[in-house]
Amino acid sequence: MIASDLDGTLLRNDGTLSPRTLRALRTAEDAGTEIVIVTARPPRFVDRLAEATGLVGTAVCSNGALVYDIGTRTVVSSRVLPLTTAQRVATALAAAVPGVGFALETGNQVLYEPSYRLRMSEDAGAELPVPTLADLWLTEAPVTKLLAWSDRLDADTLLAAARQGSGDEVQLTHSGGRGLLEISAPGVTKAGTLAVLCAARGIDATEVIAFGDMPNDLTVLAWAGTGYAMANAHPSVLAAVPAHTATNEEDGVADVIERLFAGQRVRPEAAV
Repeated sequence: MIASDLDGTLLRNDGTLSPRTLRALRTAEDAGTEIVIVTARPPRFVDRLAEATGLVGTAVCSNGALVYDIGTRTVVSSRVLPLTTAQRVATALAAAVPGVGFALETGNQVLYEPSYRLRMSEDAGAELPVPTLADLWLTEAPVTKLLAWSDRLDADTLLAAARQGSGDEVQLTHSGGRGLLEISAPGVTKAGTLAVLCAARGIDATEVIAFGDMPNDLTVLAWAGTGYAMANAHPSVLAAVPAHTATNEEDGVADVIERLFAGQRVRPEAAV
């Protein structure tokens, strides 16, 4: 199995999958290797990527909260964050970091209160405002992540502040967003969900090659038999992961796959 993050890893900075990387993925698939996307992104982002590239298969979304069948656009399994837990953590974090804003990711939408002023162009149409912070906790939708955002602190500083007050109540990480912290149910990680997926398929961790670039990728890069940090990765990832490859702009994932599967024939439709 090849397990790859998306942003900053498999995708170039403009959000596209290069023809070279797509060819490499097809080559690996033709050799009997399963490709699994392992991302902080929600299913709606994976859908758009699949429409543009023809990718199918399985995606581990929302940092491990969801397992998603790309071909059928179906959530196979989920581990949601209890709303009461999200509210307690948000209250503690707001006291520690004045001015922090909050949003809830449901997989289909982002619900945000007035202090959460971060907007994602790729999420246009999926972002839904609520009048007050109190209204955020009235949703009946299942929550995959609590998002905390600060316009003053970077993601690393915000993460450190959150760790002081949250204990083991939630899983904290970030994926490089501007002052953006991602908060999931306790124990929800990319590696944990991928491990369950692999066990169901009879695939050992030693048979998994993983790629990533941000702190939310560290669990899966450590769990996989071989983990590669992108050359453009966060300093903590570069320090923790011995094997490195080229940047996402230089098709670092494709570079590794091409060397692993040298000599394999490429399907004609993947050669364009």
